[in-house]
Amino acid sequence: MEPEFNFFQQWYPLSPIEDLFGEKPTAVTLLGLRLVIWKPKSSATFRVFLDKCPHRLAPLSEGRIDEKTGNLMCSYHGWQFDAQGICTHIPQAENPELLSKNLENLCAVTLPVRQEQGLLWVWPDVKSREQAANTPLPLSPQVDATKGFVWYSYVRDLEYDWQILIENVADPSHVPFAHHGIQGDRAKARPIPIKIVQSTPNLIEATAEGRFETKIIFEPPCRLEYTIKFGNDGKQIGLVTYCIPVSPGKSRLIAQFPRNFAQKLHRLRPRWWDHISERNEVIDGDMILLQQQEYFLQQTRSSQSWKTAFNLPTSADRLVIEYRNWFDKYCQGELPWNEVGISIPEIRQINDNREQVLDRYKQHTQHCSSCRRALKVIQRLQIGLLIYFAITVCAVALLEDSLKLQLGLPLIVTALLSLGAYAGLKFWLTPKFYFVDYIHAQR
Repeated sequence: MEPEFNFFQQWYPLSPIEDLFGEKPTAVTLLGLRLVIWKPKSSATFRVFLDKCPHRLAPLSEGRIDEKTGNLMCSYHGWQFDAQGICTHIPQAENPELLSKNLENLCAVTLPVRQEQGLLWVWPDVKSREQAANTPLPLSPQVDATKGFVWYSYVRDLEYDWQILIENVADPSHVPFAHHGIQGDRAKARPIPIKIVQSTPNLIEATAEGRFETKIIFEPPCRLEYTIKFGNDGKQIGLVTYCIPVSPGKSRLIAQFPRNFAQKLHRLRPRWWDHISERNEVIDGDMILLQQQEYFLQQTRSSQSWKTAFNLPTSADRLVIEYRNWFDKYCQGELPWNEVGISIPEIRQINDNREQVLDRYKQHTQHCSSCRRALKVIQRLQIGLLIYFAITVCAVALLEDSLKLQLGLPLIVTALLSLGAYAGLKFWLTPKFYFVDYIHAQR
């Protein structure tokens, strides 16, 4: 029998560091484990604890960073924990020696963390800290500023399972159709022969034939990376994805988009605009398809496997087949939800509420510091434009008749322009941070 793949003894990125709150705790879920990310006041690095206060199991993510001590305070009874998880203060303790005598039992559960390539990494197995220290992070060689690369990072929570996410990212042939007009053109779709270069328990490497030289790497459980080279001048672009198992039917995508050319254009294009003009649309196009695909695959699970449920006759499906075989061989086709006490429902129902399925705000905007800031500026600008319109119209109405044509007409024109700008921000730009329906038949 082949050895089982241990999902818990791996490094996972939780978030781009630039998107994390330094002033308050943040809740996140990984492999069904509720975690809390927080930053001690005197520290340059974030910490990750299990999201349970050892007192009465209240969520520490609902706590706060104490202004005086800089420690994490539980909002239920005020217990405080330092960067190592040691309880430093119990307001209800009558005996000052309570903490020193029961130090080990009163600690919060801390997890190994690292900060590399702009991401916060965590090792979710508490009992294998030494192994964590000796295990390298699944870093991308393309995310390296010293080699001339620039990149944007992106994060989004998804309404489908980790195994469906991996399968989707491992399938380049869907791009011209699912992402027509954004990243592809269905009229230019052609065969994509895929060749498996190597396949081991810890690495699958493939190449995709086409106009450009393309290498695809899957480093279980989360890094799935594309390297695309242009000609002989060394130019290349990449897609570095980290596919995070959150809970049954839920996953998180953390992506980085490196390239080693057009660095000035990268600096001129705001990160938030990249997200709302392209990245969110790509995810929306997949989301509508994949949550339903997952449902139909679950329906067949009791009577047949993916091998008979799917029809995979072309070379373009080769990497999907290799990944599915890896998942069956080393993971028995299941994620370890039972190890964290999660029972998997037989069939998770399709969510027909498209505003929930494609909820950009909850899935992305609230997690992204760039989009949060941009949205706040846009909302303030809308208020300013409305105020300008109202004040200008009132001022023109109060002008003397002799000045209304000479001065009032230009002011009314600017007021109408401000009203038009307000309408554009409110009805065209602002929805891109919240919800835009994605209808494939209309693209």
